[in-house]
Amino acid sequence: MAKVKNTKTELKAQRDALKRYRRYLPTLQLKKQQLQLEMRKIDQAVAEKRAEEEGARAALSGWVKLYADGLDYLSWLSVESMEVEPGNIAGVAVRSLKTLTFKRGAVDLWATPAWLDSGLATLEQLFRLRVERRLLEETHRLLAEELRTTSQRVNLFEKVKIPECRENIRRINIFLGDENTSSVVRSKIAKGKSVKKAQAAEADAAGEVVA
Repeated sequence: MAKVKNTKTELKAQRDALKRYRRYLPTLQLKKQQLQLEMRKIDQAVAEKRAEEEGARAALSGWVKLYADGLDYLSWLSVESMEVEPGNIAGVAVRSLKTLTFKRGAVDLWATPAWLDSGLATLEQLFRLRVERRLLEETHRLLAEELRTTSQRVNLFEKVKIPECRENIRRINIFLGDENTSSVVRSKIAKGKSVKKAQAAEADAAGEVVA
């Protein structure tokens, strides 16, 4: 840390810095609270997506068990296109799923079970839920990084910068006060000497007149 000068200019600089820190701190604290709230919401949303995924997976597994030879779903279903859209949460750039389009291949109705369409629909749902969950997890990670940075800044302002400025202001005020007191004392001493010198000069002049 740079040494603080005990001057009026430095005193003003420290007071200005203290005002800035006090002005920015509430904004940072508010952002920290907002990030914490949004992360709790994301946690809940991820848990809900996981539960939906488990339900879709269980339904799909139940249907597959009805078919002895198993099915190659990927031969009938593929992702045709996916589009995500940008968003902003507490100043953090995030992404969410906008569209997810699937492409289905031709199905041989004689060689596949009757519930295949429902199974493919469930698989589409499972894919969609997985993409949404992963984007939510990405959002959670980005918010966590921003929360860590914001918390560090809050701690820096609260525990370092503001106390540091207060202490610097206190020390400079004491120094300048002592300097002012010393200046007054020196001025009085100099004035006293000047008065005595003038009195002595007057006395000498009076003696010369008498003589």
